[in-house]
Amino acid sequence: MKFSLAIGALLASSVAAFAPSSIAPRSTALAGFTSNVFEPVEVKLADTTETIVKGGRDLFPLLPKAFEGIKNIGVIGWGSQAPAQAQNLRDSLNEAGADIKVSIGLREGSSSFAEAEACGFSKDEGTLGEMFSVIKESDLVILLISDAAQAKLYKDVFAAMKPGATLGLSHGFLLGYLDSIGETFPENMDVIAVCPKGMGPSVRRLYEQGKEVNGAGINASFGVHQDVSGKATDLALGWGVALGSPFMFETTLRSEYCSDIYGERGILLGAVHGIVESLFRRYTRQGMTPEQAFTESCESITGNIVKIISTKGIKAVYDGLSDDDKQIFRQAYSASYMPAKEILQEIYDEVSSGNEIRTVIMHGERTNKFPVGKIDGTFTWQVGEKVRAARDDDKIPLNPFTAGVYVATMMAQCDVLLEAGHPYSEVINESVIEAVDSLCPYMHYRGVAFMVDNCSFTAKTGSRKWAPRFDYILDQLAYTAVDNGKPVNEQLIADFENHPIHGAVVECCKLRPSVDISCEVQSSTKEIVIE
Repeated sequence: MKFSLAIGALLASSVAAFAPSSIAPRSTALAGFTSNVFEPVEVKLADTTETIVKGGRDLFPLLPKAFEGIKNIGVIGWGSQAPAQAQNLRDSLNEAGADIKVSIGLREGSSSFAEAEACGFSKDEGTLGEMFSVIKESDLVILLISDAAQAKLYKDVFAAMKPGATLGLSHGFLLGYLDSIGETFPENMDVIAVCPKGMGPSVRRLYEQGKEVNGAGINASFGVHQDVSGKATDLALGWGVALGSPFMFETTLRSEYCSDIYGERGILLGAVHGIVESLFRRYTRQGMTPEQAFTESCESITGNIVKIISTKGIKAVYDGLSDDDKQIFRQAYSASYMPAKEILQEIYDEVSSGNEIRTVIMHGERTNKFPVGKIDGTFTWQVGEKVRAARDDDKIPLNPFTAGVYVATMMAQCDVLLEAGHPYSEVINESVIEAVDSLCPYMHYRGVAFMVDNCSFTAKTGSRKWAPRFDYILDQLAYTAVDNGKPVNEQLIADFENHPIHGAVVECCKLRPSVDISCEVQSSTKEIVIE
């Protein structure tokens, strides 16, 4: 298992310090932002207007101004995000003619030194070194070590940063941890976040694959938690542009960690895992061969349904069905929405209260005694290997029952976030775009089990914990309702058909990456694989 820092070394006192009753504030839509470098634009999403910045390689000439005062950027860690972000930043800043050095900081003795060297970072050139040495020299410290390692080492990181340096994060987990123990970031530093809405390899692959079409990448949220210098917003936007983000939307670190940790336990990973397991069993019970059952469940989602959502929106899945298939979709959707939402609301409450962060920390402390195993040896995923080997992408079906279950869960996830006050841009990116444009393409290429086994520790922990809950509640409540002839809830269907999120998703589809990600072509980034 590859991690930038050993999780098992976390202190027991970190866990004891948590206050489970601590509740994160409800998220609210932000009023908008201004920039002295980039041109924000307003977009209409449902009944709200939000401010974004559109990316593109044509903006690279503005990067030197956005990064004004930054001479050294230290990217700390070498997990999922760090290889992609470091390479994208280096390449973009070089193309912009900016005299800024991007360096990698790793713990002494890390096996990742060789991988960083293979990507062009070098001790001899001063772009690769021990993490705290790199932190001390950096004007912008982008902290991309594991969440659990951040919880252990944050004091050492803060102490090592030089006066006036900016702390950059790609996840709000550390703020959630500090909130839980009653601590804060040092008041004398800028704290910003740029959070790509996809796994690290997709950030790099789309950047490489979109070079000839004014850039491509993964959408990113950005947040300014502390702005001592008055330049934090422009720096965050510059960072996002340099990563190749097609558009950047504003969030807060608290809103980000609530939606992100929640999302990966929901439709991004945990829920889709549970949906496939439950549907696979259901279809085999109904008489399908294992191969057909996997095709009608998993392949239908990753190879058909999400492709429609990516380019045309959620409702287009339903609109494209025949009248008979629409009735099947309605039955599945009506039966699945509330059971799925019950679990999703529980997840959100656990995340926003700090309980889920506490779970991650405690799980990390157990890994030396109880290493995290793999799930890909079970029957479902072994069948999946055979199906992928014989796959014909042009013949993957769109199963209307599968579509009803999947879409119901996605809509329920969106509704929980909207009811908690999250803005549409964040809801759509955390519940729709990240699923269909980043994670599902990898699931289709390597399998859902591969994604669960090889994602970040925080995501892996959550997926394994919550996937069985989705599996069981759908099997116990949703599918039995259909089998027992429970009437379709017409109000639920009307709410789905008329939901304001559909128009907002379509608007976001217009801002999607300029190319579809290819997981098969050669790339300078490598997916981390657990042996």
